Amino acid sequence: MLKNMRILAFSHFLQGPAGTQYLADMGADVIKVEPLKGVWERHRHPAGSAPGINATHLALNRNKRSIAIDLKHPLAKEILMPVMETCNVVVENYRAGVLDRLGFGYEDVRARKPNIIYASATGWGSSGPMRDAPGQDLLVQARSGIATATGTDRPTPVGSPVMDQHGAALLAMGVLSAYVKFLETGEGTRVETNLFNAGIDLQMEAITIWHACQADRSRYQRHSNLATWFHEAPYGIYKLKDCHIAISNGPNIGKLPEALKCDALKPYKGSDRLANREEIARIVAAELHKWTWAELDAAFKPHGLWYQRVLVDYSELDEDPQVEVNQIFQEYPVQNTSVRLVNHPNRYDGKTCEIRRVPWKIGNDTHEVLAEAGFERGDVRRFIESGAIAAPNADVNSEVV
Repeated sequence: MLKNMRILAFSHFLQGPAGTQYLADMGADVIKVEPLKGVWERHRHPAGSAPGINATHLALNRNKRSIAIDLKHPLAKEILMPVMETCNVVVENYRAGVLDRLGFGYEDVRARKPNIIYASATGWGSSGPMRDAPGQDLLVQARSGIATATGTDRPTPVGSPVMDQHGAALLAMGVLSAYVKFLETGEGTRVETNLFNAGIDLQMEAITIWHACQADRSRYQRHSNLATWFHEAPYGIYKLKDCHIAISNGPNIGKLPEALKCDALKPYKGSDRLANREEIARIVAAELHKWTWAELDAAFKPHGLWYQRVLVDYSELDEDPQVEVNQIFQEYPVQNTSVRLVNHPNRYDGKTCEIRRVPWKIGNDTHEVLAEAGFERGDVRRFIESGAIAAPNADVNSEVV
């Protein structure tokens, strides 16, 4: 779908790599710029099932090519600017101002290619008092309010880097929007995203309700089983005899007293379940301690209640029939084994995106990319000898690390 889009990606950690990976999955030629010793992801969480490979690198860099270059080297601009001129998009998620200092900022690139799409993903924004502060998922969870809203007796972070992941999706959306404009007008665009805005955007419903209902801090206080501060009871997670269960507020939630055969809940039927959320949650929690999953499933299903058993750990996803139907996982060959990768989440015309390649080596594709930018073998040899680039003599599809 995006086979004519070429991206030069100065990306590391999660937001930038994940955002460009979405675009690579959809067919864009993403050329990842790495330091000579490799990006951060290459050194995180060694994969025991595939010695020498790091799991974070596998998670964030499928369908990309890799070139390795020392951006501080005197030859860096001579090498990268011609590569950039073969691209219609530059994506970067360095701290604000870093690439400007290195000579690869927006104005530097636009001077060489006026219609470039230049997308920057920062932690807090490209200006303002937080511009130079470290921008990282947990820090944004704290400042954006989601940790406070998630906790009951104390602030609690979400158990996954949701700010990074949502920021990555917004980054990909911004690039796609700019690319549509480019196809229509031939003009470039300066795209800016940041984790802080992503964190606030992720809470758009909760924040709108907060202001519209003139809520205050006391609204955060709730029974420990309740999932949010703004949903009516019993919306939350409860413990059964043999597992935990999530109960949502579906259209038939009024049938909960009958399903549980619980007389203590009957006075609350038809009542304001937000105003009475503490009492309802307390009764439901005490009642559900008596039930097993099999018993509750049999009792809830005929009443059309909305509920799900809570996963114990990720290994249970392997046995989930919906996971298989959705094709969200893919086994990918690595050395003499294979690893399970999370696939692109969308389908297009009923098909998932193919995992075409993974850049196993640092600078796996340096030779190829520089040749496409017009450099001769002698030029590449000179760059290697100068210490400006790393260019392993590997086939572009080699799985040798």
